[in-house]
Amino acid sequence: MGDLLISGGTLVNEGIRQEKDLLVRNGRIEKIDSSISPGNSSVVDASGMLVMPGLIDDQVHFREPGLTHKACMRSESQAAVAGGVTTFFEMPNVSPPTLTMDRLEEKCEIARRDSIANYAFFLGASNENIEEVKSADSSKIAGIKVFMGSSTGNMLVDEEEVLEKIFRFSPTPIATHCEHTPLILKNEEIARGKFGEQVPFSEHPRIRSREACFRSSSLAVELARRENARLHVLHITTEEELDLFTPGDEKITAEACVHHLWFEESSYEKLGSLIKCNPAIKGASDRTAIRQAVVDGRISVLATDHAPHTWEEKQRKYFQAPSGLPLLQHSLLLFMEMVKEQSFSLEAMVQRACHAPAEIFGIQERGFLREGYWADLVLVDPSSTTTVSENELFSRCQWSPFAGEKFSHRIDTTIVSGKIAWQKGHMFHGTRGERIKFEKERR
Repeated sequence: MGDLLISGGTLVNEGIRQEKDLLVRNGRIEKIDSSISPGNSSVVDASGMLVMPGLIDDQVHFREPGLTHKACMRSESQAAVAGGVTTFFEMPNVSPPTLTMDRLEEKCEIARRDSIANYAFFLGASNENIEEVKSADSSKIAGIKVFMGSSTGNMLVDEEEVLEKIFRFSPTPIATHCEHTPLILKNEEIARGKFGEQVPFSEHPRIRSREACFRSSSLAVELARRENARLHVLHITTEEELDLFTPGDEKITAEACVHHLWFEESSYEKLGSLIKCNPAIKGASDRTAIRQAVVDGRISVLATDHAPHTWEEKQRKYFQAPSGLPLLQHSLLLFMEMVKEQSFSLEAMVQRACHAPAEIFGIQERGFLREGYWADLVLVDPSSTTTVSENELFSRCQWSPFAGEKFSHRIDTTIVSGKIAWQKGHMFHGTRGERIKFEKERR
């Protein structure tokens, strides 16, 4: 692992922009200074570029094991680093689901072999595995994932007594998918009565309704307060839910995903099933409110919920088309577009997408540009553009809802644990990420 000198860039870190050099040695940031002699280091010329911590995406679905016709650890980690994401937390709804530590360690072995990005995994909760949750080694998992809505397979946790135990005994932050299943099922029957099996995709935000989201999110917050648990509510989609969160609260936090910040309800007319996701993309006023919550701190984390499905699966009718879309390769570029539009500042974006995930989940020595920390970096070129071409996609599903879009920035270089993983359109296939280590005390 040779030394790297990142020279002449504008570092964006902890609310400050400054022109500094940055020296990487043995995988870590050795020195940050106004001028560093290269010595024997390889030099990366960052002149005119923004140098930021690599993004930490706290919610992705890489589909391995068991669903690798959609995606796999190798393909999706390549999409990640091509998009400036250096660390991912992967979700447990694979086949078989990650409901035990043995299953989680098997996924870590796959990632150790195949992942170009750094990695960690959530342990899934179910109605039957409370003892596994209670005994989980908090230093080895991203957190406990609870599906409080029937988004996926048989992992719905809907027994109140089980939910109380999870919130009482979880040794780590609890990450929740919040939708109220009985209300969704009722809305599905209403839609069937009106449209039969030809339900238009524009009905999705009424089927997976705002009421279904708020009812479940408010229950999760109530449980967290009652049991003094750390709660992280994933993919907020409605203005009402934002009132559940307080800026600066370290125990109860919320995430917003790039597609809920970018698209709004009218987007279904053009994109249909391609933007069908759970929870659903809602109205323009919700999008505006969520963007403002990124500014004021009610939204603590920016992520993707990257969830690939094949093109063929997405061409099915409403009830058969799966929910989820591939987002990793272009999430940072989309965030940069929102910065350009002044939806939120660059400094706020770095705080929510890099620093906050490290703080909330207790990641050791990552997420910041600090001497002694691991060198997870992304260099963004604001003078070049990126046009999304399906020939240049790394996700195995080989499609994107952004096909043909032109973004005003380019991901120039991504460095993972001190090693170049992506540079000027070239993937360094020999690079491997590291397993993320967490603080022991995380409740």
